[in-house]
Amino acid sequence: MLLEITELTKHYGGLVAVERFNMSVGEGEIVGLIGPNGAGKSTVFNLVTGVLKPTKGKVIFDEKDVTGQKPHVIAELGIGRAFQLNPLFAGFTVFQNVFASFHLRPKSSLLDAFFNTATYRRNEAYISEQSMEILQLLGLDGVKDELAKNLPHGHQKLLGIARALAVKPRLLLLDEPLAGMNSGEIDFTMEAIRKTHRAGVTIVLVEHNMQIMDLCSRVVVVNFGQKIAEGSPSEVRDNEEVVRAYFGGGGCCLV
Repeated sequence: MLLEITELTKHYGGLVAVERFNMSVGEGEIVGLIGPNGAGKSTVFNLVTGVLKPTKGKVIFDEKDVTGQKPHVIAELGIGRAFQLNPLFAGFTVFQNVFASFHLRPKSSLLDAFFNTATYRRNEAYISEQSMEILQLLGLDGVKDELAKNLPHGHQKLLGIARALAVKPRLLLLDEPLAGMNSGEIDFTMEAIRKTHRAGVTIVLVEHNMQIMDLCSRVVVVNFGQKIAEGSPSEVRDNEEVVRAYFGGGGCCLV
């Protein structure tokens, strides 16, 4: 397993946000983590990426215990994340946003940059090439010179994914990548996620939009901080407890 989450728990005083949550992700999978609003999905992501420290439990990535490590350490190990609310550089172009994200993992020293050494120039050329490859992968190369603040909502969400890919992750966590999108933007984004997966990135998606299940080979469902179901998309759609979590009663099916 590339990622193993064991008995992960987060309490805020008497409030239980996540309770004894278990989940595993194999290399090369696309796994959906779904559930109603407020179910604890994003809290799980915050615990995995070091934004929050767990009350108890473990997070193992590539056989290393990363529980409670700082976010930049976890990112350097190979876990990237795109947030529900994108922290973009609004006044930068699309290309500049991705280019700048590569400098979170610099390969040149400050002295190289100051003296504009050959090493620095080679590194900048490499980053420029890699930035364009990411934009082409996600279908953003046609808007590379647009300011981030001028992009439509769907393209801004994709730019957040592009920035996450700049850290060269083995595992990419996408937090509600379809939130607020219209049907056309959803189709475009889902195809971009498929291309990212085909490029060799393992993906975990947090969503409450059930359309995301069309991307996933396996789905984990959480409600009130606890896992209530796991299986293939078809198994989860027919699970009565999942239907109750979404609709508060039986008699419906998830589509």
